[in-house]
Amino acid sequence: MAYIIAEIAQAHDGSLGILHSYIDALAKAGVHAVKFQTHIAEAESSAFEPFRVKFSKQDETRFDYWRRMEFTEAQWMDIAAHCADAGVDFMSSPFSIAAVDLLEKTHIKTYKVGSGEISNLLLLDRIAATGKKVIISSGMSNWQELDEAVAFLKARQVETSILQCTTAYPTQPSEWGLTYMQQMRDRYQVPVGFSDHSGTPVACLAAAALGASILEFHAVFDRRMFGPDAKASLTIDEIAFLCEGVANIEKGLQPLALKEDNSQFAALKVMFGKSLAVNKNLPAGHIISLNDLESKKPGDKGIPANQYQQVLGKKLNKALQQWSFLTADDLS
Repeated sequence: MAYIIAEIAQAHDGSLGILHSYIDALAKAGVHAVKFQTHIAEAESSAFEPFRVKFSKQDETRFDYWRRMEFTEAQWMDIAAHCADAGVDFMSSPFSIAAVDLLEKTHIKTYKVGSGEISNLLLLDRIAATGKKVIISSGMSNWQELDEAVAFLKARQVETSILQCTTAYPTQPSEWGLTYMQQMRDRYQVPVGFSDHSGTPVACLAAAALGASILEFHAVFDRRMFGPDAKASLTIDEIAFLCEGVANIEKGLQPLALKEDNSQFAALKVMFGKSLAVNKNLPAGHIISLNDLESKKPGDKGIPANQYQQVLGKKLNKALQQWSFLTADDLS
């Protein structure tokens, strides 16, 4: 079954209470992992950041926003512990070396690398040194950048997976790029999945039907909430629907032997099958033509309808009433 990751990212808006509520809600919805973003403003940002402008009524700058998204080491430890207690994997995307160092203290098992960090080989080198699994989003990367990142990680024996992703919020159907999954699977020979920003369960359901090994999407209690990802996120009810849908798709893709052995339908085939009948009163000695024939249920009252050609040109040895079944004993 596809590994399902719900990303809270900044949907908690800096509130630990809201964050912990998300963990419980998403665990009940049926996801396998709850993912966060670990921001340390001083380590990842600077005064030259292009988005370092008035950001919200609460944050003067983008830097202030990142700082408000920070949690302490003890708080991250508690977050990871809550995930374990809820039965979901704890996962996060670091955006600095300092963030990796912090996350290592939580005993995180898998790192997610956002598409904006694909070319940050310094960060990839630090993550690779942990020996943990890595999932990378292709997002805003081209083939050359992806080739370099994958080769870099493989050279360090890192267990790597790749997600097809389009950096647009929300992503329109024409931008999903689902066919890239097979191209990435063929090109890199690693597990491939889909990271969604569409705001609808349809995209991930389609990806699951195409064999995605991993599905990732943003989660939000309500798309009207504040946050950079809210409009491109799925609600908790949509996520529950998605998890159930993915499970059913997995079952639906399992091989069946019905075309090799359909004996279980024998009774139904008789019930809904058709036998040959005559569509008008016909006298003895009449030569059967195509215009004389009808097919009627059930399928065991005479000559099967699929043998109609064998009765054409045959002579009736007795008169038949309209709608009477035609049997071999009626023909000479």
